[in-house]
Amino acid sequence: MKKKIISFFKKNPGRNFKNKEIAKKINVTSDHEYQSLKSVLFDLAEEGFLSKNGKQYSINRLPASNSVTGVLQIVNGGFGFVAVKDSRLGDIFVSSRNLGTAFHGDTVEVSLFANKKGKNIEGQIINVIKRSKEEIVGILRKSKSFYFVKPDDNLFYRDIYIDKDDLCGATVGDKVIAGKINWDSSMLNPEGKIIEVIGKSGSLDADVISIAKEFELPYKFSREVIQEAEAVSETIADEEIRYRLDYRGKIVFTIDPEDAKDFDDALSIEELENGNFSVGIHIADVSNYVKVNSAIDQTAANRGNSVYLVGRVIPMLPEKLSNNICSLVPNKDRLTYSVIAELSPRGRLVDYIIKKSVICSKRRYTYDEVQKIIDSGEGDFFSEIFKLNKLAQTLRKKRLKEGSIEFETPEVKFELDGNGVPTRVYKKEIKQSNMLVEEFMLLANQITAKHIAAPKKGNVKPFIYRVHDLPDGEKINEFAKFVKSLGYSFDSALNSRSNQFQKLIEEVRGTPEEVLVNELAIRSMAKAIYSANNIGHYGLGFKYYTHFTSPIRRYSDLIVHRLLFKYIDDGVSVNYTLPQLEEISDHISVCERNAVDAERFSVKAKQIEYLRNHLGEEFDALISGITHFGIFVKIFDILAEGLVRLRDIEGDFYVYDEKKYALIGRATKKQFRLGDKVKVKLVRVDMEKSELDFIILE
Repeated sequence: MKKKIISFFKKNPGRNFKNKEIAKKINVTSDHEYQSLKSVLFDLAEEGFLSKNGKQYSINRLPASNSVTGVLQIVNGGFGFVAVKDSRLGDIFVSSRNLGTAFHGDTVEVSLFANKKGKNIEGQIINVIKRSKEEIVGILRKSKSFYFVKPDDNLFYRDIYIDKDDLCGATVGDKVIAGKINWDSSMLNPEGKIIEVIGKSGSLDADVISIAKEFELPYKFSREVIQEAEAVSETIADEEIRYRLDYRGKIVFTIDPEDAKDFDDALSIEELENGNFSVGIHIADVSNYVKVNSAIDQTAANRGNSVYLVGRVIPMLPEKLSNNICSLVPNKDRLTYSVIAELSPRGRLVDYIIKKSVICSKRRYTYDEVQKIIDSGEGDFFSEIFKLNKLAQTLRKKRLKEGSIEFETPEVKFELDGNGVPTRVYKKEIKQSNMLVEEFMLLANQITAKHIAAPKKGNVKPFIYRVHDLPDGEKINEFAKFVKSLGYSFDSALNSRSNQFQKLIEEVRGTPEEVLVNELAIRSMAKAIYSANNIGHYGLGFKYYTHFTSPIRRYSDLIVHRLLFKYIDDGVSVNYTLPQLEEISDHISVCERNAVDAERFSVKAKQIEYLRNHLGEEFDALISGITHFGIFVKIFDILAEGLVRLRDIEGDFYVYDEKKYALIGRATKKQFRLGDKVKVKLVRVDMEKSELDFIILE
């Protein structure tokens, strides 16, 4: 009986039950068993496993010590939750008066209060074990006779007082870094010192550095790394060239965005006598210059990837390597690692080789220049571009037919003035020239992964893969309900979900709800990550996939180059063990997610900065989210998102209907549904809180 009851409550940790409810749930039928059940419940309450509230029992989630440690997450600067390891406890609620001297993200000790029915356990922070940040970025302000730093991050809800002797040359309005923070009493504000003046608030450099600090992105290279990079010679030794495939006499060119500074991939194509094509995908050979465990290598490993903020790049490698020696600039010999693929006109992979090479790019193209050649049918190397484009279209059709999903994820581009202020925001247009490059990069990534994961001979060797797990069933069901509310069909029970996704994406293309459907479809998916365990890539429909094509900006690709060279040529004395690759994969996956968050934050900040000069203007928008407190809308032109507060929706009293994804007027029955197109007016811009408020125009 005792085992049955303990098992029952462990399966229902957050609920309260009366004796008879428990008896019914665990199939107690006789009087004798029922008396035994009551006796056991009493004993378990005495032992502390259960807690009794009136006639109801629930599992006792309070530990014997009455205190736990965890990480504090502040919500809107008012209250917080402490996430602890013990899953029985759930998140511990901490009211604003009980936060003590803890900041958002701190590791803290929490004293727990008595368990409350149906609510989170509540507690009080009694000790800060470890600060999440030793330095905080903000703007220096002055009030009467004292100075203070107002943190950029609203979750750091207290201003930091600065003594006038600790300003470090900063003046009011400067973006600064406050350090040496001391906070002993919650009755007083924390105190600190200015340790670095970033620049005038609103300048591009200040914004980039503050974002880097906020997301803990190292934005400076050490003196050792700079010196190591400066010592790298641009001269290529003759014996190095003799070892490699020599493509310097062939037509090879790069195709990149107009504002690209580093070029890490180039293409070539030749028609063979048998009617097939030899396509060369040539990737910068960064591994030739970045030696294992060198200062540059350790820094690149720590950074994990380059981060592309609006108007600035925080590079993984020093500029001499990323923009010069490793970059495939035109008319200069460059060392590369190439996948040479023989493809039939129908896109069938006939054969391939993976070999180190040397190229001399004949031309640096932008996507727009290549698109102009495709559209006009004339221009430099038209024949090669035409063949590559035709073959890329064939590969793409084949890929989509075999289960690849082509999500439409619109991005915004910014035009900035000399001070980094956005003067224009517009949606980036994906053209055939973009897809041309993408298809051959996908092909090279697929070939290199399969070469290791499914070798023609020998055993599978340790490697890093780019993997994408199957979607979560619950999220897919929710997504299916939503698209049904818009009038589309999506059967979450079918095995061929990837084909359904692609069909749906094609159906919504060009409609007002296209952006929203694509966004929610992506959210329903698992996140692609790096892993030493190959489970395939669901979104692309590939059994084997890795990242090989961008070693200047991704550490994963640099590792892949090293491993391929070792396994194919036994050419380097590098020996990554499987546990090492698992650790590297975990680290660079975290770095990637952090970089994506920083990049999104940068885009949002620039969108808001642009819109502050458009207060009072009207926009076409899409309802992108609905809650009990209002409607989130996304502007079509620049994809900026803001809130229409419930109190600002006039004409009726609106109630949130979760099942219909709608706000519904009680009297008029008028609905505002997720995915609806609306006309809105911008009424408030808060730069410090990164908030936009709109009203709906009838």
